Amino acid sequence: MNLKRFGRPAVIAVAAALALSSCASNEAGTGSSTTAATTSTLTGTLTGAGSSAQGSAQEAWIKAFQTANPNVTVNYDPTGSGAGRSTFIAGGSDFAGSDSALNDTELAGTFAACAPGAKAVDLPVYISPIAVIFNVAGVTDLKLDSATLAHIFRGEIKTWNDPAIAALNSGVTLPATAITAVHRSDDSGTTKNFTDYLFQTAPTVWTDKAADAFPIQGGEGAKGTSGVVDAVTNGVGTIGYADASKAGKLGVAKIKVGDSFVGYTAEAAAAVVAESPLVTGRDASDLAIKINRTTTDATHYPLVLVSYAIVCTEYAKPAQGELAKAYVTYMASADGQKVAASAGGAAPLSTDLADKVAAVLATVK
Repeated sequence: MNLKRFGRPAVIAVAAALALSSCASNEAGTGSSTTAATTSTLTGTLTGAGSSAQGSAQEAWIKAFQTANPNVTVNYDPTGSGAGRSTFIAGGSDFAGSDSALNDTELAGTFAACAPGAKAVDLPVYISPIAVIFNVAGVTDLKLDSATLAHIFRGEIKTWNDPAIAALNSGVTLPATAITAVHRSDDSGTTKNFTDYLFQTAPTVWTDKAADAFPIQGGEGAKGTSGVVDAVTNGVGTIGYADASKAGKLGVAKIKVGDSFVGYTAEAAAAVVAESPLVTGRDASDLAIKINRTTTDATHYPLVLVSYAIVCTEYAKPAQGELAKAYVTYMASADGQKVAASAGGAAPLSTDLADKVAAVLATVK
């Protein structure tokens, strides 16, 4: 599906966005839509593809950006993170949205949209909790620790009244209903973040390293975030994982952090990311983050994804570089982050991280 939206922004003239400074992330969005629309000189079509978790935010971002820049069309296809990276690498899009950063093999290759010798970099633009969603008749509150969650998704805990689940949910009447664990059938950054959480926090049970492809046979596979949500919603005794913005009215489990069971919040997701280091061994302009899943701080929610805009440091077509630079600048700006929070419940980038993104974008051409 192709997302193309129009609407009302709260962004300043793109001329200002393109004159990036270290505080650009706070400046974008201060002018009126009328001013932005009448001063924008940008023109052309920008194409992105990838993360379905970013879907709601992308719709809102596009709506705002296109009104500020009436001669620009932005298309975004939420095909999933893996497909989005592949499309970008092959030159089928100008940027990718991905819930997992480029891996070492991808970074070592070439990118068709980039100028010869130029790199592609990962820029954080969207932070969101991952919700463990469930649909079990008669159960509204559910607590799970990571080891039990890992056993469920490995198919080793098969019914909802299993003693391991019951021990965590004193006072809750759990049915003997069979468990259907729903996972992503497509390559997914959400899967990579979910399996990374299990691998870091329950390594004796979940022995498979983080991966875009779900590593376990069995259960039920569904394509895209919407596919998982639909499968859990329409199934019986189902459990799955999805970007929290799509949880809707489904039950959402609390996960164990330290000695407490916590539900997701945008603030708790942002706190984990703010205290997590960048991935080492990469170019200084690449801002991939190694999330600390093993925190015991109950004010943190470690089952979180950081979704990236993957762009060229230099584009083969300068006009596309100008468009990508302006659009991603808006996405990462203070106003862009507010739009994402309103549309999809995203957690805002910290000031420090937003400044780092702005500094990299200042060099894109």
